[in-house]
Amino acid sequence: MAGRINDDDVKAVRDAVPIDAVVSEYLQLRNAGGGNLKGLCPFHDEKSPSFHVSPAKGLYHCFGCQEGGDTVDFVMKIDHLSFAETIERLASQAGITLRYEEGGYTPGRQQGERTRLVEAHKAAAQFYGEQLDSPEAEIARKFLAERGFDQAAAQHFGVGYSPAGWDHLTRFLRGRGFSDQELVLSGISQEGRRGPIDRFRGRLMWPIRDIAGEVVGFGARKLREDDNGPKYLNTPETPIYRKSQVLYGIDLAKKEIAKTSRAVVVEGYTDVMACHLAGITTAIATCGTAFGEGHIKILRRLLMDNSGSEVVFTFDGDAAGQKAALRAFEDDQKFAAETSIAITPGGMDPCDLRLAKGDQAVADLVESRTPLFEFALRHVVSRHNLDTTVGRAAALDEAAPIVANIKNSSIQHESAVQLAGMLGILDTQFVVRRVGQLARWARERGRDGGPGQGRPQRPGTAPAAAPQRPAPGTGGPALNLRSPAHRVERELLKLALQRPDLVSPAFDAYGADEFTAPPYAVVRQCIEDAGGASAGAADSGYVPRVREAAPDDTVRAMVTELAVEPLHTRREPDEAYAGVQLVAVRLAAVNQRVTEIRGTLQRLGPRADPEHLAAVQNELWVLQQYGQALRERGYGAL
Repeated sequence: MAGRINDDDVKAVRDAVPIDAVVSEYLQLRNAGGGNLKGLCPFHDEKSPSFHVSPAKGLYHCFGCQEGGDTVDFVMKIDHLSFAETIERLASQAGITLRYEEGGYTPGRQQGERTRLVEAHKAAAQFYGEQLDSPEAEIARKFLAERGFDQAAAQHFGVGYSPAGWDHLTRFLRGRGFSDQELVLSGISQEGRRGPIDRFRGRLMWPIRDIAGEVVGFGARKLREDDNGPKYLNTPETPIYRKSQVLYGIDLAKKEIAKTSRAVVVEGYTDVMACHLAGITTAIATCGTAFGEGHIKILRRLLMDNSGSEVVFTFDGDAAGQKAALRAFEDDQKFAAETSIAITPGGMDPCDLRLAKGDQAVADLVESRTPLFEFALRHVVSRHNLDTTVGRAAALDEAAPIVANIKNSSIQHESAVQLAGMLGILDTQFVVRRVGQLARWARERGRDGGPGQGRPQRPGTAPAAAPQRPAPGTGGPALNLRSPAHRVERELLKLALQRPDLVSPAFDAYGADEFTAPPYAVVRQCIEDAGGASAGAADSGYVPRVREAAPDDTVRAMVTELAVEPLHTRREPDEAYAGVQLVAVRLAAVNQRVTEIRGTLQRLGPRADPEHLAAVQNELWVLQQYGQALRERGYGAL
C-alpha cells in the first residue's frame, strides 16, 4: 500500500513553489494589472490571453474555458500527474524532503508511474553523459569535434554515449532500483531473448527534454558502419514521450523565445547546437517528425500571438527542403505570428554552415529570411505558364487566396501588388480588388461560420461574460452572474477575497441572504466558514481555507475565479471604492426586503391582526429610514 505524504510537507511544498514560476515554464506571462499576470491558456486554443495568474493568492483561472486552481492543480492537469506525483515533483524542485506515513517511504514502490519514468530518464542521461569520456566513446567525441562541438558544448546540451554492449544501461538502472517493467515501459530498454536489453547501443545520445526541462526521451545517432539500424533512432511513444508534442532545445530556448518574440525552427539536433553556439538561442527542432499542430501550440503559448512575433523555418534548398517548407506553410494561419523561411546556401544545414563559414554566417542566414507566404507564392506561380492568358489566370486563381490569408492588411496589399508583377498583369488594382474580395469573404465566413470562428476578444479588454450557471444545488434556471443585478455582489466578493483589508470588518456582518445570486451566497458562506474577511486581512492561508470550505468543485472553482479576476477599477482599489460596493450590496438587500414587506402588507389587508400589522409597518419604516441613510451617508451609515 502506497504511503501517504505528510500533510505538513504538502503544505510546505504549496508554500515554497510560486505559481507564476511554475506556469512560466509552460507559457509567457505578462502584466494584467492589479498584481496579476495573464497569458494564452494552455488548456484550450485562444487568440487573446484570458488565462490569469495571481501570484499573491497562488491561484490561476482561465476566463475562457473556466479551468482554475492552485499550483498543484495546474501541474496535475498540464502534465497529467496524480496528486502524489505532483507533490513529489514540486518537492524535488524546492529541495524539500518528503515524509511518508503508513509504514514509511519505499523508493520505487510509492512514487507515481510518470515520476518513476522521468527519474529513470534522468539517471540514463547522467549515465550516457559519463560514458562520453570512456575510451570506447572516442568515435563519438571525434564525430562531435568534426562538427565543431567541444566538450563544453557536449556538456551544455547533455550529449552522451551509449555503450555498444547489450545491457550496460539496463544493469545500471536495475542497480538504481528500477524494475524491468519500468525500463521497458520507459523505452530505455526493450525485450530481448533473455530479458530486457538496452534500446540504444553504440550511439551518440541527445537527451530530449520537455518544456519544464525534464528528460522524457532520447535521440540516438549511428556512428559505426556495422550498425544496421537507421541513421537516427528516437525513443518510441511512451506515457511521457510524444514526438508530436516535444521540441528539442525548447527548455534552453523558451526564455529567449518569449523575450524576443521569435523562434527559429531547424531540422536536427546538431543544427540546434550550432545555432545556439552561434548566438541564435531561440533555435528548436522537432524529434524525427514533421512540424505540426502540437508543436504550434507550444510555440504560440511562448510567443503570446502578438503581431510582432515571428517563426523562422530553416530548410535545405533541395527538393525535400522545399517540400518541408510548403508543408510548414499549410500551418501558417495557425500562428498569429508572421512566418518566414531561411534557405541554407548550397544545401548546407546550419551545422555545416557554421563549420564552413563560422558563427556569423548562421546569424546572417536567419536575418536573410523571406516571408513564408512569398516563398509559397513563387512556388505556386512557377507551376504555371505565364506566357499565356490561361496560365496567368490559373496562377492568379491559385495564388490570390494565399495573399488573402495574410493577417497584416498592409503586407496583404503590398503582396497583392507584388503578385500582379510576378504574373505580368498590368492592371494591378484588379489583383488588389480580387485579393480584397477573397479576404472579406474569409472574414464573413469567420463571423458567421463554424465552431471557434467567431471574432476573437480584443487584447486588454475585460474577460468575456461568464457562462450562465445554475444555482448550486438548486437545479433552477441559469443565472447570468455578471448581469447588473449581480455585478456589485461579484465585485464585493472579489474584494473580500483579494483585498479583505479594505472590506473588513464590515463585510463579516453581512449575511449570506444579502447576496441575491445563490452561487454568491454559497461563496459568502465559505468565507465565513474560513474565519471571515477580518481573519484573512493578514493571513496568506486565507484563500486556500475558503477554497477548502467549498462544498463541491463547482463552488471551489468559483472561489478561484473570484480570487483571480481583475477588479472593475482602473485605479488601485482603496477604502472609498470598497465602501461603494459595501453600500450598494447592503442597499440592494434593504430594497429587496422593503419590496417583500410591502407585498406582505398588501396580503394582510384591512382585517389583519392590529398588533401584527403594526410590527410589519414598523419594520418597513425602519428599513426605509435605513435605506435613506445609506443613500445619503454611504459607508458612514453601515
